[in-house]
Amino acid sequence: MRSFTILFFFATTVAVALASTSDDVEAISQVVEIHRLRPQTGSAGHRVPQLDCLSWRLAVETNNLRDWKLVPSACEDYVGHYMLGKQYRRDCEYVAKVAIEYAKGLNLGGDGKDVWVFDIDETTLSNLPYFARCDVGFGAIPYNNTKFNEWMGEGKLPAIPSILGVYKTVLSLGIKPVFITGARENFRQSRIANLKKAGYSNWLKLVLKGENDHGSAVEYKSSKRTELVKAGYRIVGNMGDQWSDLIGENPGARTFKVPDPMYYIG
Repeated sequence: MRSFTILFFFATTVAVALASTSDDVEAISQVVEIHRLRPQTGSAGHRVPQLDCLSWRLAVETNNLRDWKLVPSACEDYVGHYMLGKQYRRDCEYVAKVAIEYAKGLNLGGDGKDVWVFDIDETTLSNLPYFARCDVGFGAIPYNNTKFNEWMGEGKLPAIPSILGVYKTVLSLGIKPVFITGARENFRQSRIANLKKAGYSNWLKLVLKGENDHGSAVEYKSSKRTELVKAGYRIVGNMGDQWSDLIGENPGARTFKVPDPMYYIG
């Protein structure tokens, strides 16, 4: 198996070097990608850790795996490469593309009661600069509430560009954005400043967790959406990185899951 891998690498390198056009290089790159998709097991049938991590991420994103606490240590590098690489950006872009197409096809009420609910962390804003730190390890190291709150309080989270595009489209269509976040009320000012700095300049409501908000994330988010509905608003879209953002009571006419394999909130 090792000799085959070496031979394949050598052959691919030579082929790329001999490619005379950009089309040749592209075709060879596709062959390499196809090879990577093959089940990569040894002659004795031992699993390759990276293949397991891909399956783990799929289970996370489909909500088949629940109540997990940490990214498996064997998958720290895999999750890091995914989050910092092109695939994460492309995945977010595709979610955004589908959401924008859906929003543009809506028949809106025209009475100012159509709203789109956005989560904040890992949906509209990204904590990736924090999770990429060596003392956080993309979620493979136990969560430190003090460190995370210090980071969040700095208000330096960048926007996720593709989701910012959804936000701008929603505004242009006359749909009112509503932000519902699990962050505590004492972070309101830093959240407002951070959102505006990242390009989110206008919204109907910014809902943060108050002292009287208890229960699970599903219960909290459901209750806040229910308040919107009881006030006469129609939730035409709902976007979040956690399944707890998207399930429960009054989830909205359509939900959109943004990828996030770094942590789980139930």
